[in-house]
Amino acid sequence: MITAKVTSKGQVTIPKKVREKLGIHPGEDVGFEEKDGVVILKKTVKKSPFDIWVGALKKPKGSRTDAIIRNLRGE
Repeated sequence: MITAKVTSKGQVTIPKKVREKLGIHPGEDVGFEEKDGVVILKKTVKKSPFDIWVGALKKPKGSRTDAIIRNLRGE
């Protein structure tokens, strides 16, 4: 078991092995979840504001990219 001490301000340094395993980097957020008396530390993943657009411009079958662009431009 990897351990860490809690400071007088309630802060804990996440051990390097844990940060590396979870891919936690300086400035990133982590979340805490309590289940049955056990606290679970999770790396939080922020969604990009561009995620809503993923797949929005799917190409219809058989269409060429330049034909799609002309159609979008109203040509």
